[in-house]
Amino acid sequence: MAAGPEMRASDGDRDKVASVLREHYAQGRLTTEEFDERLEQLYTSKTYGELAVLTSDLPDVDLRRLPEVPSRAPERSKAVEGKNKQGKGMAEAWAVWATASGINWVIWLIIGVTGDFPYPWPLWVMGPWGVVLLVATIAGGQGRDRKR
Repeated sequence: MAAGPEMRASDGDRDKVASVLREHYAQGRLTTEEFDERLEQLYTSKTYGELAVLTSDLPDVDLRRLPEVPSRAPERSKAVEGKNKQGKGMAEAWAVWATASGINWVIWLIIGVTGDFPYPWPLWVMGPWGVVLLVATIAGGQGRDRKR
């Protein structure tokens, strides 16, 4: 039995269309705005007809013959994803360190401008914390290399 445009689409059908849209976006046929707009419409679509409208201006799209979407990502991409999360976490930790250090130096500068410049006490805040972050960054990088 062929699926007509009024027949309801499944989540799997929507996932297939999403992969087609991603492919056409990667090939430059869709702008970022068009891609985002179509994805929003995609996940609110209920029928094959509504899905077909999203891909009607794209070449070689037959909704009944779309390839199956892989159920799980390859192991390598999971490892890369883990690296990205750890790297992002370290970048955020360094950003917090830099912000706190900057605030301390501004306070030190305000105190110095309004009177005599005191001992550079912000070094005691940023020094030990920076050393701990540096060791964690270096150790984290070596741990990832050993797992390969």
